[in-house]
Amino acid sequence: MKKSFQELINDNEVPVLVDFHATWCGPCKVMNPVVKNTAQEFGDKLKVVKIDVDKNQAVSQQYQVRGVPTFMLFHKGQVLWRQSGAIPEPQFKQLIEQHI
Repeated sequence: MKKSFQELINDNEVPVLVDFHATWCGPCKVMNPVVKNTAQEFGDKLKVVKIDVDKNQAVSQQYQVRGVPTFMLFHKGQVLWRQSGAIPEPQFKQLIEQHI
């Protein structure tokens, strides 16, 4: 059963990293392995959700996602951190570490 976006970001005891991306976006492709490595490194301390902005326009508009990639970190429905654009892997992991 598919969960709604609200269920995904509210449902967890662990923070949820949302990767708003698009298939045509070059920087998104650059960030894919960074997001994957980050998910593996944090393991069960972090949940990662990828949202294709073209297929999920309502959610993208609700969170005012203007550019991709945009990363948002939620915990129990609250936004802890948000940043757009490609981010070097060490800095990306450090930013997430600071907020969880």
